[in-house]
Amino acid sequence: MDLDQLAALRTPEGSAALTAAAGLAGGDPLAAASALRAAGVTPTLAAAALTQADLRHRAVGKFGPAAAGMFLTRPGLEQATRRVVADRRAARLHAAGVRTLADLGCGLGADALAAARAGIRVYGVEADPVTAAMAAANAAAAGLADLFTVECGDATAFDVSRVDGVFCDPARRTTGTGRRIFDPRAYSPPWDFVTGLAERVPRTVVKVAPGLDHALIPAGAEAEWVGVDGDLVEAALWCGNLAEVPRRATLYRQQGAEAHRHQLTGSGADEAAVGPPRRYLYDPDPAVVRAHLVAELAVELDATLGDPSIAYLYADRPTRTPYARCLEITDVLPFSLKRLRALLRDRRVGRVEILKRGSALTPEQLRRDLRLAGDEAASLVLTRVAGAPTVLIGRPVD
Repeated sequence: MDLDQLAALRTPEGSAALTAAAGLAGGDPLAAASALRAAGVTPTLAAAALTQADLRHRAVGKFGPAAAGMFLTRPGLEQATRRVVADRRAARLHAAGVRTLADLGCGLGADALAAARAGIRVYGVEADPVTAAMAAANAAAAGLADLFTVECGDATAFDVSRVDGVFCDPARRTTGTGRRIFDPRAYSPPWDFVTGLAERVPRTVVKVAPGLDHALIPAGAEAEWVGVDGDLVEAALWCGNLAEVPRRATLYRQQGAEAHRHQLTGSGADEAAVGPPRRYLYDPDPAVVRAHLVAELAVELDATLGDPSIAYLYADRPTRTPYARCLEITDVLPFSLKRLRALLRDRRVGRVEILKRGSALTPEQLRRDLRLAGDEAASLVLTRVAGAPTVLIGRPVD
Protein backbone atom coordinates (compact mmCIF):
# COMPACT_ATOMS: atom_id res chain seq x y z
CA MET A 1 0.00 0.00 0.00
CA ASP A 2 1.20 3.48 -0.87
CA LEU A 3 -0.39 6.91 -0.71
CA ASP A 4 -1.61 6.77 -4.31
CA GLN A 5 -3.30 3.40 -3.75
CA LEU A 6 -4.94 4.66 -0.55
CA ALA A 7 -6.20 7.75 -2.38
CA ALA A 8 -7.59 5.53 -5.15
CA LEU A 9 -9.44 3.39 -2.62
CA ARG A 10 -11.13 6.50 -1.22
CA THR A 11 -12.61 7.53 -4.58
CA PRO A 12 -16.11 6.40 -5.64
CA GLU A 13 -14.49 3.80 -7.91
CA GLY A 14 -12.33 2.60 -5.04
CA SER A 15 -15.32 2.40 -2.70
CA ALA A 16 -17.16 0.28 -5.27
CA ALA A 17 -14.10 -1.98 -5.61
CA LEU A 18 -13.92 -2.38 -1.84
CA THR A 19 -17.60 -3.32 -1.70
CA ALA A 20 -17.13 -5.91 -4.44
CA ALA A 21 -13.97 -7.25 -2.82
CA ALA A 22 -15.75 -7.66 0.53
CA GLY A 23 -18.16 -10.06 -1.14
CA LEU A 24 -15.25 -12.12 -2.45
CA ALA A 25 -13.15 -12.21 0.75
CA GLY A 26 -12.27 -15.67 1.99
CA GLY A 27 -12.51 -17.31 -1.42
CA ASP A 28 -9.87 -18.19 -3.98
CA PRO A 29 -7.68 -15.07 -4.39
CA LEU A 30 -6.99 -15.66 -8.09
CA ALA A 31 -10.68 -16.11 -8.85
CA ALA A 32 -11.49 -12.98 -6.82
CA ALA A 33 -8.90 -10.91 -8.70
CA SER A 34 -10.25 -12.18 -12.03
CA ALA A 35 -13.81 -11.33 -11.00
CA LEU A 36 -12.86 -7.75 -10.12
CA ARG A 37 -10.91 -7.25 -13.33
CA ALA A 38 -13.81 -8.66 -15.32
CA ALA A 39 -16.00 -6.01 -13.66
CA GLY A 40 -13.71 -3.31 -15.03
CA VAL A 41 -11.51 -2.73 -11.96
CA THR A 42 -7.88 -2.07 -12.83
CA PRO A 43 -5.39 -4.73 -11.65
CA THR A 44 -3.70 -2.31 -9.22
CA LEU A 45 -6.96 -1.18 -7.66
CA ALA A 46 -8.26 -4.76 -7.56
CA ALA A 47 -5.16 -5.93 -5.68
CA ALA A 48 -5.42 -3.09 -3.17
CA ALA A 49 -9.14 -3.67 -2.62
CA LEU A 50 -8.73 -7.41 -2.13
CA THR A 51 -5.90 -6.85 0.35
CA GLN A 52 -8.09 -4.48 2.35
CA ALA A 53 -11.02 -6.91 2.22
CA ASP A 54 -8.84 -9.68 3.60
CA LEU A 55 -7.42 -7.46 6.35
CA ARG A 56 -10.87 -6.18 7.29
CA HIS A 57 -12.12 -9.74 7.56
CA ARG A 58 -9.23 -10.58 9.91
CA ALA A 59 -9.77 -7.40 11.90
CA VAL A 60 -13.33 -8.20 12.96
CA GLY A 61 -12.01 -10.10 15.98
CA LYS A 62 -10.22 -6.95 17.18
CA PHE A 63 -12.53 -4.16 16.11
CA GLY A 64 -15.94 -5.76 15.61
CA PRO A 65 -18.26 -4.37 12.90
CA ALA A 66 -16.18 -1.16 12.67
CA ALA A 67 -13.49 -3.17 10.86
CA ALA A 68 -15.63 -3.11 7.69
CA GLY A 69 -14.85 0.58 7.12
CA MET A 70 -11.23 0.74 8.27
CA PHE A 71 -8.04 1.04 6.24
CA LEU A 72 -5.39 -1.39 7.46
CA THR A 73 -1.90 -2.75 7.00
CA ARG A 74 -0.78 -6.18 8.13
CA PRO A 75 1.83 -4.92 10.64
CA GLY A 76 -0.57 -2.22 11.84
CA LEU A 77 -3.34 -4.73 12.42
CA GLU A 78 -1.03 -7.09 14.31
CA GLN A 79 0.07 -4.30 16.66
CA ALA A 80 -3.26 -2.50 17.02
CA THR A 81 -5.06 -2.57 20.36
CA ARG A 82 -8.27 -4.58 20.53
CA ARG A 83 -11.32 -2.38 20.77
CA VAL A 84 -12.47 -3.72 24.14
CA VAL A 85 -9.05 -2.89 25.62
CA ALA A 86 -8.78 0.51 23.93
CA ASP A 87 -12.27 1.51 25.03
CA ARG A 88 -11.53 0.66 28.65
CA ARG A 89 -8.25 2.58 28.56
CA ALA A 90 -10.03 5.59 27.08
CA ALA A 91 -12.72 5.45 29.77
CA ARG A 92 -10.06 5.36 32.48
CA LEU A 93 -8.25 8.35 30.96
CA HIS A 94 -11.48 10.31 30.70
CA ALA A 95 -12.39 9.46 34.31
CA ALA A 96 -8.96 10.78 35.37
CA GLY A 97 -9.74 14.15 33.83
CA VAL A 98 -7.92 13.83 30.50
CA ARG A 99 -9.64 16.00 27.88
CA THR A 100 -6.79 16.52 25.41
CA LEU A 101 -4.49 13.63 24.54
CA ALA A 102 -1.35 13.20 22.48
CA ASP A 103 -1.14 9.74 20.89
CA LEU A 104 2.55 9.42 20.08
CA GLY A 105 2.98 6.63 17.56
CA CYS A 106 -0.74 6.36 16.85
CA GLY A 107 -0.44 3.69 14.17
CA LEU A 108 -3.77 3.01 12.50
CA GLY A 109 -5.54 4.90 15.27
CA ALA A 110 -7.21 2.17 17.35
CA ASP A 111 -6.45 3.82 20.70
CA ALA A 112 -6.98 7.36 19.42
CA LEU A 113 -10.40 6.43 18.02
CA ALA A 114 -11.39 4.92 21.36
CA ALA A 115 -10.32 8.11 23.15
CA ALA A 116 -12.24 10.23 20.66
CA ARG A 117 -15.34 8.10 21.19
CA ALA A 118 -14.95 8.87 24.91
CA GLY A 119 -15.02 12.60 24.15
CA ILE A 120 -11.27 13.26 24.35
CA ARG A 121 -9.61 15.54 21.77
CA VAL A 122 -6.73 13.52 20.32
CA TYR A 123 -3.64 14.71 18.46
CA GLY A 124 -2.02 11.73 16.76
CA VAL A 125 1.58 11.60 15.62
CA GLU A 126 2.79 8.85 13.27
CA ALA A 127 6.19 8.60 11.56
CA ASP A 128 5.09 6.50 8.57
CA PRO A 129 3.25 8.59 5.94
CA VAL A 130 0.96 5.80 4.71
CA THR A 131 0.01 4.72 8.22
CA ALA A 132 -0.66 8.33 9.21
CA ALA A 133 -2.91 8.77 6.18
CA MET A 134 -4.75 5.57 7.03
CA ALA A 135 -5.30 6.73 10.61
CA ALA A 136 -6.79 9.98 9.32
CA ALA A 137 -8.99 8.00 6.92
CA ASN A 138 -10.14 5.79 9.77
CA ALA A 139 -11.06 8.87 11.82
CA ALA A 140 -13.12 10.19 8.90
CA ALA A 141 -14.80 6.81 8.36
CA ALA A 142 -15.77 6.70 12.04
CA GLY A 143 -17.13 10.26 11.96
CA LEU A 144 -14.48 11.39 14.46
CA ALA A 145 -12.28 13.63 12.29
CA ASP A 146 -13.18 16.63 14.46
CA LEU A 147 -11.83 14.89 17.57
CA PHE A 148 -8.88 12.95 16.13
CA THR A 149 -6.38 14.58 13.79
CA VAL A 150 -3.07 13.09 12.67
CA GLU A 151 0.25 14.61 11.71
CA CYS A 152 3.07 12.70 10.08
CA GLY A 153 6.25 13.38 11.98
CA ASP A 154 8.64 12.65 14.81
CA ALA A 155 6.85 11.85 18.08
CA THR A 156 9.73 13.27 20.09
CA ALA A 157 9.20 16.69 18.51
CA PHE A 158 5.55 17.03 19.54
CA ASP A 159 4.87 19.81 22.05
CA VAL A 160 3.25 17.90 24.90
CA SER A 161 2.51 21.12 26.76
CA ARG A 162 -0.53 21.37 24.46
CA VAL A 163 -2.24 18.38 26.13
CA ASP A 164 -3.15 17.12 29.58
CA GLY A 165 -2.54 13.46 28.80
CA VAL A 166 -0.16 11.33 26.72
CA PHE A 167 -0.53 7.85 25.29
CA CYS A 168 2.60 6.42 23.72
CA ASP A 169 2.82 3.15 21.82
CA PRO A 170 6.47 2.92 20.72
CA ALA A 171 7.27 0.85 17.63
CA ARG A 172 8.34 -2.65 18.61
CA ARG A 173 9.18 -3.92 15.13
CA THR A 174 12.08 -3.04 12.87
CA THR A 175 11.32 -0.93 9.82
CA GLY A 176 11.37 -2.96 6.62
CA THR A 177 11.72 -6.46 8.06
CA GLY A 178 8.88 -6.25 10.58
CA ARG A 179 10.87 -8.30 13.08
CA ARG A 180 9.89 -7.95 16.73
CA ILE A 181 12.09 -5.83 18.99
CA PHE A 182 12.42 -7.44 22.40
CA ASP A 183 14.76 -4.91 24.03
CA PRO A 184 12.76 -1.79 25.04
CA ARG A 185 15.92 0.27 24.70
CA ALA A 186 15.64 -0.30 20.93
CA TYR A 187 12.05 0.96 20.73
CA SER A 188 11.13 3.98 18.62
CA PRO A 189 10.73 6.55 20.16
CA PRO A 190 13.69 5.67 22.43
CA TRP A 191 12.96 4.18 25.84
CA ASP A 192 14.54 7.11 27.70
CA PHE A 193 12.17 9.50 25.92
CA VAL A 194 9.17 7.26 26.59
CA THR A 195 9.84 6.84 30.31
CA GLY A 196 10.60 10.55 30.65
CA LEU A 197 7.16 11.56 29.37
CA ALA A 198 5.61 11.18 32.83
CA GLU A 199 7.93 13.89 34.17
CA ARG A 200 6.53 16.28 31.56
CA VAL A 201 2.88 15.17 31.54
CA PRO A 202 1.76 13.57 34.83
CA ARG A 203 -1.03 11.62 33.16
CA THR A 204 0.91 9.35 30.81
CA VAL A 205 0.20 5.79 29.63
CA VAL A 206 2.76 3.71 27.74
CA LYS A 207 1.85 0.53 25.88
CA VAL A 208 4.64 -2.05 26.09
CA ALA A 209 5.25 -5.66 25.13
CA PRO A 210 3.87 -8.25 27.58
CA GLY A 211 7.36 -9.63 28.10
CA LEU A 212 8.63 -6.40 29.66
CA ASP A 213 11.23 -6.97 32.37
CA HIS A 214 9.84 -5.79 35.72
CA ALA A 215 13.19 -4.16 36.40
CA LEU A 216 12.43 -1.63 33.64
CA ILE A 217 9.15 -0.47 35.20
CA PRO A 218 9.59 3.16 36.29
CA ALA A 219 9.37 3.82 40.03
CA GLY A 220 5.84 4.66 41.11
CA ALA A 221 4.23 3.45 37.89
CA GLU A 222 1.37 0.97 37.74
CA ALA A 223 2.14 -1.96 35.45
CA GLU A 224 -0.91 -3.64 33.94
CA TRP A 225 -1.00 -6.88 31.95
CA VAL A 226 -4.05 -7.51 29.79
CA GLY A 227 -5.49 -10.84 28.70
CA VAL A 228 -8.39 -11.56 26.35
CA ASP A 229 -9.99 -15.02 26.46
CA GLY A 230 -6.81 -16.59 27.80
CA ASP A 231 -4.39 -14.80 25.43
CA LEU A 232 -1.91 -12.31 26.86
CA VAL A 233 -2.28 -9.38 24.45
CA GLU A 234 -0.42 -6.41 25.91
CA ALA A 235 0.97 -4.55 28.89
CA ALA A 236 0.72 -0.89 29.83
CA LEU A 237 2.45 1.44 32.24
CA TRP A 238 0.17 3.96 33.98
CA CYS A 239 2.42 6.76 35.18
CA GLY A 240 2.20 9.77 37.43
CA ASN A 241 -1.31 10.65 38.55
CA LEU A 242 -2.78 7.65 36.73
CA ALA A 243 -1.03 5.01 38.85
CA GLU A 244 -3.43 3.39 41.31
CA VAL A 245 -1.74 0.11 42.34
CA PRO A 246 1.71 -1.36 41.75
CA ARG A 247 0.51 -4.30 39.61
CA ARG A 248 -2.73 -5.16 37.86
CA ALA A 249 -3.92 -8.09 35.74
CA THR A 250 -6.99 -7.23 33.66
CA LEU A 251 -8.83 -10.08 31.96
CA TYR A 252 -11.61 -9.87 29.39
CA ARG A 253 -13.85 -12.90 28.86
CA GLN A 254 -16.15 -12.87 25.87
CA GLN A 255 -19.62 -14.17 26.66
CA GLY A 256 -21.87 -13.82 23.66
CA ALA A 257 -21.87 -10.21 22.52
CA GLU A 258 -20.46 -8.94 25.83
CA ALA A 259 -16.92 -8.89 27.18
CA HIS A 260 -16.74 -9.18 30.97
CA ARG A 261 -13.79 -7.55 32.72
CA HIS A 262 -12.03 -8.92 35.79
CA GLN A 263 -9.14 -7.27 37.63
CA LEU A 264 -6.64 -8.66 40.11
CA THR A 265 -4.31 -6.21 41.83
CA GLY A 266 -1.45 -6.35 44.29
CA SER A 267 2.13 -5.47 45.00
CA GLY A 268 3.69 -7.95 42.62
CA ALA A 269 6.28 -8.71 45.31
CA ASP A 270 4.44 -11.21 47.54
CA GLU A 271 5.33 -14.89 47.53
CA ALA A 272 2.86 -17.74 47.87
CA ALA A 273 3.33 -20.56 50.38
CA VAL A 274 4.71 -23.85 49.09
CA GLY A 275 3.25 -27.27 49.80
CA PRO A 276 2.58 -30.69 48.24
CA PRO A 277 0.17 -31.14 45.31
CA ARG A 278 -3.47 -31.40 46.32
CA ARG A 279 -6.66 -32.50 44.65
CA TYR A 280 -7.17 -29.44 42.47
CA LEU A 281 -4.62 -27.70 40.28
CA TYR A 282 -5.06 -24.11 39.09
CA ASP A 283 -3.30 -22.89 35.96
CA PRO A 284 -3.28 -19.07 36.30
CA ASP A 285 -4.00 -16.86 33.32
CA PRO A 286 -0.79 -15.63 31.63
CA ALA A 287 -1.66 -12.04 32.58
CA VAL A 288 -1.74 -13.02 36.25
CA VAL A 289 1.61 -14.77 35.94
CA ARG A 290 3.30 -11.91 34.10
CA ALA A 291 1.94 -9.38 36.62
CA HIS A 292 3.54 -11.41 39.45
CA LEU A 293 0.15 -11.76 41.13
CA VAL A 294 0.14 -15.52 41.65
CA ALA A 295 0.52 -15.02 45.42
CA GLU A 296 -2.56 -12.79 45.51
CA LEU A 297 -4.51 -15.42 43.58
CA ALA A 298 -3.28 -18.11 45.97
CA VAL A 299 -4.87 -16.21 48.86
CA GLU A 300 -8.20 -16.05 47.02
CA LEU A 301 -8.12 -19.79 46.30
CA ASP A 302 -6.61 -20.89 49.62
CA ALA A 303 -3.92 -22.53 47.50
CA THR A 304 -0.19 -23.19 47.58
CA LEU A 305 2.58 -23.64 45.06
CA GLY A 306 4.07 -27.08 44.48
CA ASP A 307 7.40 -25.48 43.62
CA PRO A 308 8.46 -21.90 44.42
CA SER A 309 9.48 -21.25 40.80
CA ILE A 310 6.46 -22.81 39.04
CA ALA A 311 3.17 -20.90 38.71
CA TYR A 312 0.80 -23.83 39.30
CA LEU A 313 -1.40 -23.59 42.39
CA TYR A 314 -2.89 -26.49 44.38
CA ALA A 315 -5.96 -26.49 46.60
CA ASP A 316 -8.28 -28.94 48.39
CA ARG A 317 -11.47 -27.67 46.80
CA PRO A 318 -12.55 -26.10 43.50
CA THR A 319 -13.31 -22.40 43.54
CA ARG A 320 -14.84 -20.55 40.62
CA THR A 321 -12.40 -17.91 39.39
CA PRO A 322 -11.87 -16.00 36.16
CA TYR A 323 -8.13 -15.88 36.84
CA ALA A 324 -7.20 -19.53 36.38
CA ARG A 325 -8.19 -22.81 34.82
CA CYS A 326 -8.94 -25.64 37.21
CA LEU A 327 -8.10 -29.35 36.88
CA GLU A 328 -9.03 -32.16 39.22
CA ILE A 329 -5.91 -34.26 39.75
CA THR A 330 -6.21 -38.05 39.94
CA ASP A 331 -2.52 -39.04 39.86
CA VAL A 332 0.81 -37.47 40.78
CA LEU A 333 3.82 -39.40 39.44
CA PRO A 334 7.56 -38.88 39.24
CA PHE A 335 8.04 -38.54 35.51
CA SER A 336 8.68 -41.86 33.77
CA LEU A 337 7.70 -42.32 30.13
CA LYS A 338 7.38 -46.07 30.54
CA ARG A 339 5.16 -45.84 33.61
CA LEU A 340 3.03 -43.03 32.15
CA ARG A 341 2.52 -44.93 28.90
CA ALA A 342 1.43 -48.05 30.74
CA LEU A 343 -0.99 -46.17 32.98
CA LEU A 344 -2.66 -44.40 30.05
CA ARG A 345 -2.86 -47.65 28.12
CA ASP A 346 -4.58 -49.38 31.04
CA ARG A 347 -7.11 -46.55 31.23
CA ARG A 348 -7.71 -46.60 27.45
CA VAL A 349 -6.72 -42.95 27.09
CA GLY A 350 -6.48 -42.01 23.43
CA ARG A 351 -6.65 -38.20 23.68
CA VAL A 352 -4.63 -35.94 25.93
CA GLU A 353 -4.11 -32.23 26.37
CA ILE A 354 -0.64 -31.46 27.62
CA LEU A 355 0.16 -28.49 29.84
CA LYS A 356 3.69 -27.69 30.91
CA ARG A 357 5.62 -25.34 33.14
CA GLY A 358 9.16 -26.00 34.26
CA SER A 359 9.59 -29.01 31.99
CA ALA A 360 12.03 -29.40 29.10
CA LEU A 361 9.81 -31.98 27.41
CA THR A 362 8.16 -31.12 24.10
CA PRO A 363 4.42 -31.87 24.16
CA GLU A 364 4.35 -32.93 20.51
CA GLN A 365 7.19 -35.41 20.98
CA LEU A 366 5.70 -36.75 24.20
CA ARG A 367 2.36 -37.28 22.47
CA ARG A 368 4.10 -39.39 19.83
CA ASP A 369 6.12 -41.32 22.41
CA LEU A 370 3.00 -42.22 24.42
CA ARG A 371 1.48 -44.18 21.48
CA LEU A 372 -2.01 -43.40 22.68
CA ALA A 373 -4.93 -45.69 21.87
CA GLY A 374 -8.42 -45.71 23.30
CA ASP A 375 -11.58 -43.65 23.57
CA GLU A 376 -10.93 -41.87 26.89
CA ALA A 377 -9.45 -38.39 27.40
CA ALA A 378 -7.14 -36.97 30.06
CA SER A 379 -5.12 -33.87 30.90
CA LEU A 380 -1.39 -34.22 31.53
CA VAL A 381 0.58 -31.57 33.41
CA LEU A 382 4.36 -31.65 33.01
CA THR A 383 6.00 -29.70 35.81
CA ARG A 384 8.29 -29.82 38.81
CA VAL A 385 7.28 -30.44 42.40
CA ALA A 386 9.89 -29.56 45.03
CA GLY A 387 12.42 -29.47 42.19
CA ALA A 388 11.65 -32.97 40.87
CA PRO A 389 10.26 -33.62 37.34
CA THR A 390 6.64 -34.65 37.84
CA VAL A 391 3.61 -35.52 35.73
CA LEU A 392 0.08 -35.00 37.00
CA ILE A 393 -2.94 -36.65 35.43
CA GLY A 394 -6.37 -35.09 35.72
CA ARG A 395 -9.43 -33.69 34.02
CA PRO A 396 -10.81 -30.16 33.61
CA VAL A 397 -13.28 -28.85 36.16
CA ASP A 398 -16.13 -26.90 34.57
